[in-house]
Amino acid sequence: MQPLVFTPVPNIPLIRPGDDLASILLDQLVAAGIDLVNGDIIVLAQKIVSKAENRLVNLQDVTPSPGALELGTAAEKDPRLVELMLQESRSVLRYRPGTIIVEHKAGFVCANAGIDHSNVEGPYGNPEDWVLLLPENADESAARIRSVIQEQTGKQIGVMIIDSHGRAWRVGTVGVSIGFSGIPGLVDLRGQPDIFGYHLRATQVAAADELAGSASLVMGQADERIPVVHVRGFPFPLREGHFNELLRPPDLDLFR
Repeated sequence: MQPLVFTPVPNIPLIRPGDDLASILLDQLVAAGIDLVNGDIIVLAQKIVSKAENRLVNLQDVTPSPGALELGTAAEKDPRLVELMLQESRSVLRYRPGTIIVEHKAGFVCANAGIDHSNVEGPYGNPEDWVLLLPENADESAARIRSVIQEQTGKQIGVMIIDSHGRAWRVGTVGVSIGFSGIPGLVDLRGQPDIFGYHLRATQVAAADELAGSASLVMGQADERIPVVHVRGFPFPLREGHFNELLRPPDLDLFR
């Protein structure tokens, strides 16, 4: 088995709405001396994708609904921000002062619908008024970027978009995938023998999330300015994957 190597891609510029991410990535990979080969994966932080897709919103432009006003009071959060959470979500699952847990439109469960203030700057006004929404469809975003890179390089690669999420049973955030193209989300090992010949009965590996967590360590969470990581040596074959394969069906969710 070849080594699994994570390489930060430096000097990614601050991304603005309308920027061509694929072209920027290609330029910076060349500048970093990284020659893509078949099977490589490029992992992108959600923020640069959302910024390129102009998912910025100024809270001054948001009018909260009665439901947002009520939930904002109960959760002690800005009702304008709560209004955006409601717009970005299928349902509100839990809340307490300071936190609202929702089922996002994309199907995953997360805090505050993934809306973020950190490392966000708008084109005008008070920086504190600007927030960033998740990509409208992260699978499609990853597929567009991958298509351009493959066309330009002739290499078969994968592209993944990740975000930092909290967890129900443990403290602290981890990097998780929210969309990808050309990689497996779930790897089914059922029927494979272990070292003693026992055939696995239930083991399915969330390979995309394991990859995301590792790449997130390389990116950092504060002012590191490493929103892109190149990965080589992924231990599973690349294939056309979709984020939905990682979602637990509601009838199997014992904690919903």
